Amino acid sequence: MSAPVTMPIDIAEIWRMLPHRYPFLLIDRVVEFESGKRVLGYKNVSANEAFFQGHFPDKPVMPGVLVIEALAQAGGILTQLTRGTSAEGRLSYLVKIDNAKFSRMVVPGDRLDLEVTIRREIRNMTQYCGIASVDGQQVASADILCAEVQT
Repeated sequence: MSAPVTMPIDIAEIWRMLPHRYPFLLIDRVVEFESGKRVLGYKNVSANEAFFQGHFPDKPVMPGVLVIEALAQAGGILTQLTRGTSAEGRLSYLVKIDNAKFSRMVVPGDRLDLEVTIRREIRNMTQYCGIASVDGQQVASADILCAEVQT
């Protein structure tokens, strides 16, 4: 059995769990975790993000696909924490997105809260349900399917 998980999980530990790096690492901290069930983390959205240079220079908005990617990364952390093992030699790929909904724009200065639950697991595939929010208001949601492969 693995050791208990201590909260919060900082960026150094997130680097150990996910292969993503700047500019595509989209989670800064994990603050809640229920093994096999749920994780809550966040991304501090800064005006310095590379994507704001082109999306859009005069009215910066975080691309919706990156909000969904942030939810998928939180799902990857949920799976890694639940297993209590290293992801070395394995990568998870986004396979399918269903029921994606966007209800508000994410802009510089927002803290994007990422809540992800495991809906089901089959072999090397995990289906997650993700909700992204800012200041307690939902900004996006989606059902996300990821597949893990050996590298």
